[in-house]
Amino acid sequence: MGVVEGFLGVYWALEPVVDILVTTGILYAAYQIIVKTNAMQIVRAGFLILIVYVLAYVLRLNVLVWILGKVAPALAVGLAIVFQPEIRKLILKLGQFDWRPFAQRSKHTYADAVVIAAETLSKKKKGMLVVFQRGTKLDNYIESGTMLNADISSALLVTIFSFETPLHDAACIVDYGKIIAAGCFLPLSERFDIKKTFGTRHRAAIGMSEQTDAVVLIVSEETGAMSIACDSTFYYDLTTEQLSATLNKLLDMSEKNRTIENTIDESISVN
Repeated sequence: MGVVEGFLGVYWALEPVVDILVTTGILYAAYQIIVKTNAMQIVRAGFLILIVYVLAYVLRLNVLVWILGKVAPALAVGLAIVFQPEIRKLILKLGQFDWRPFAQRSKHTYADAVVIAAETLSKKKKGMLVVFQRGTKLDNYIESGTMLNADISSALLVTIFSFETPLHDAACIVDYGKIIAAGCFLPLSERFDIKKTFGTRHRAAIGMSEQTDAVVLIVSEETGAMSIACDSTFYYDLTTEQLSATLNKLLDMSEKNRTIENTIDESISVN
């Protein structure tokens, strides 16, 4: 009993510090999630309304204060309707939060094969869209395509995207050294600040990165530019070295686990 009382005594003494640390941690985590989505617009709108209310209260604009007090519930509902896509993405991000930060994560050992395929297709000005599954399950998107469950290789990826087949226009989803499915349809981004020169492939990649924690590799059919979308961030027109380094970082790959599996000979022309 004395131990419990001693612990409680120490806790009550440190309670303000613990309270501040926990609150700060939660606010920081929320900020990190909000920054990675378009939900920042909701925060700005809320702050704007709060500033107007505070100014009205300080300046004793009683009519405006009364109006804001009456319409506050309607404003909350209106904001929820207007920013419904952003709120949905925010909730999805919360569901994707890694609750096991110290758990051992699987290492992706097949990125080099994808990079070689991307480089080959880039030189040929052939489009490519590959999704690396991470923490979030992509079953809904996998079911929209054709199941392959094939060992990943650059030759197979080049074959899928080089020819006018039913699978070349959509995405391949890969995980654990396997091409799980091809011809998968991805959600298009609803952002209005995307370059007009970006086509459906780029919008799909950005949309996927907004709604899941997947890493998406894109090769532009028009320019041959190789890019990556992840966590609503777009890394455009990367060199082969930059592409490999970015994938290594985002997929948490260690040097000793990196292997090249069934790569193709770049001297061989693929028509």
